Amino acid sequence: MRWENLTEGSAGPAALFGAGAVVTRTIDTPEFRGITFHEVRAKSIVNRVPGASRMPFEWTVNPYRGCSHACVYCFARKTHSYLDLDTGIGFDSQIVVKTNAPELLRRELGSPRWTGAHIAMGTNVDCYQRAEGRYRLMPGIVEALRDRANPFSILTKGTLILRDLPLLREAAEVTEVGISVSVGFTDTGLWRTVEPGTPSPAARLAAVRTLTDAGIECGVLMAPVIPFLGDSPEQLRATVRAVAEAGATSVTPLVLHLRPGAREWFMAWLGAHHPHLVPRYERMYAGGSYAPTWYQRRITRQVHELAAEFGIGPARRGEARRIVTPERPGDSAPAGATQLSLL
Repeated sequence: MRWENLTEGSAGPAALFGAGAVVTRTIDTPEFRGITFHEVRAKSIVNRVPGASRMPFEWTVNPYRGCSHACVYCFARKTHSYLDLDTGIGFDSQIVVKTNAPELLRRELGSPRWTGAHIAMGTNVDCYQRAEGRYRLMPGIVEALRDRANPFSILTKGTLILRDLPLLREAAEVTEVGISVSVGFTDTGLWRTVEPGTPSPAARLAAVRTLTDAGIECGVLMAPVIPFLGDSPEQLRATVRAVAEAGATSVTPLVLHLRPGAREWFMAWLGAHHPHLVPRYERMYAGGSYAPTWYQRRITRQVHELAAEFGIGPARRGEARRIVTPERPGDSAPAGATQLSLL
C-alpha cells in the first residue's frame, strides 16, 4: 500500500496524512464482516474541485475513501488506485476513515482565508455509508458548518442521514442546506445486483418523506439511469411516480457514465449477469465515459415530462445566509486534495 508516499516526511508530491498516523482495524461483527478500516489523520479536509469540472460548486468534504455500498458503477473506484488499493472488491471493503475530519474542518472554516463558499458532500463516496454508523464523523462536520453558517449540500444513498435530522434543521435555520437522495430506479431485482450494500430504493424514498415532513427540502438525483436495464418507459414512470409520492421537491436524471476504474468493474459485472448486453454497451460507450448526447437528452426529456405530470420539477437553488470573513491581501483559499467530480 502506498501510505508511505502520502505521509509527512515522504518524497511524494503531497502529504495527505500525518506521519505514523495510519491504524488498520478489522471488526468482526455481522455489519462490518469482511470490511477493513484504515484510520488516518488527514492533513486537509476541504478539497477543491478541478476547474474543468461541470459541477456547480468548487469545494467538497469527503470523510471517507472507498464505500461499502459497493455500487458496481461507482465512478470513484479509480481513487483507490492512488493508494495501491484494488478498485474492485478493495474499493468495497477497504475503507479509509479520516478520523479527524470534524476538528480539521472546524479549523479550516475558521481560517481568515476561507470566505464561506458552498461545500458539497457525498459527491465522491457516500458520507452516510455503513462506516458512518461506527465513526460518527458527520455530526461534528454538520455542527462545524452550522456554527459558521456555511452553506452546504449532501448527496446520499444512506438512510443514516435521518440520525442527524435535528442538526440539519438547526443548520437550515442559519444557512442554505441542500439535501439530495440518490434513487436511480425502483426495480428491486436490479437494485440487489448493482447496489448490494445500499438501503433499498423504498427505504431511501421513505427517508425523503421523513426529511420533507420535517421541513428539510429534499430532491432526488435519479442516478444512474442504466441503459437497457433501467430505462424503459415503464421503469422511468414507476420511479418518477415513487419520487413524487415521497414528497421530493425535484428530480434530476443522470445517465450512467463509465470512467476508467468503474468501467472495467461494471463491464465485468455486465458480462457475468447480462452477457447479451456487452456488445450494446461497447457500442454505446465507444466514444468515451459518457452515453451519446442524443440518449442523454432523450432520458432527460422523458423524466422531465413525467416530473411535470406528477407535479415536481428540476432542482433549484436558494439564497444562502452565511458568515463571510473578509479576505486578507495575499491570502488564498485553503490548499486541499483535488476532488474528482460526480459528472
